[in-house]
Amino acid sequence: MTAHEIDYKIIGEEMQYVEIELDPQEGVIAEAGSFMMMDDGIKMDTIFGDGSAKDQGVLGKIFGAGKRLLTGESLFMTAFYNQVFSKKRVSFASPYPGKIIPIDLTNYGGKFICQKDAFLCAAKGVSIGIEFSRKLGRGLFGGEGFIMQKLEGDGMAFVHAGGTTARKELQVGEKLKIDTGCIIGFSKGINYDIEFVGGIKNTIFGGEGLFFATLTGPGVVYVQSLPFSRLANRVLALAPRAGGKSKGEGSILGGLGDLLDGDNNF
Repeated sequence: MTAHEIDYKIIGEEMQYVEIELDPQEGVIAEAGSFMMMDDGIKMDTIFGDGSAKDQGVLGKIFGAGKRLLTGESLFMTAFYNQVFSKKRVSFASPYPGKIIPIDLTNYGGKFICQKDAFLCAAKGVSIGIEFSRKLGRGLFGGEGFIMQKLEGDGMAFVHAGGTTARKELQVGEKLKIDTGCIIGFSKGINYDIEFVGGIKNTIFGGEGLFFATLTGPGVVYVQSLPFSRLANRVLALAPRAGGKSKGEGSILGGLGDLLDGDNNF
């Protein structure tokens, strides 16, 4: 194994966090801002790029950081190393309600592709790169664009998703149609494309967008019920506008109802 072999435990139901147990000299890398807590004896280090290798050289580190910048992530990641002679634990939290999914890359041929913001943390040695689509249609209309994250190596990685998750195993030629935002990730054998919804009524009044994502087997697909973008849009739609008022919950009392129930946002 080139990646560190870590043990872990996922704790919680709707707002989960993953607790990773590190043996002496073992390490884990994580997205900046995902850290929750750690035992004494663990050293935290901010690294440039994805941290998959120690001696990449200056150009290698710049290239790794540039890949992360293309996916909309920070140029920096955080590494945590156990520097004492006993087991220590470090925990990382999901940024919004949903589930944390453990991905053993050895079970997926050493490669797993996921949405740009899905990666949470991984064993030291796992490479976090980018996956480009060679298809123009997917790049223009695929919701998340033609750039996704690519996790490579032989260690454990952890991704997070919104709402409830589903794991689908597709046989050769079997096709699954999914809302583009509901994809968490998929194994390297999956063919990812988009498909026009079709029908004038569906296109204009369907409210589901113009395109489906189509995933064709063989391979494994992970799906989420509540993409963060969908949650954010609903919250934004109900939020008070500058100089305006909240949309509310349909109360016939309007602003008076806010006074009565304690929601005094004036």
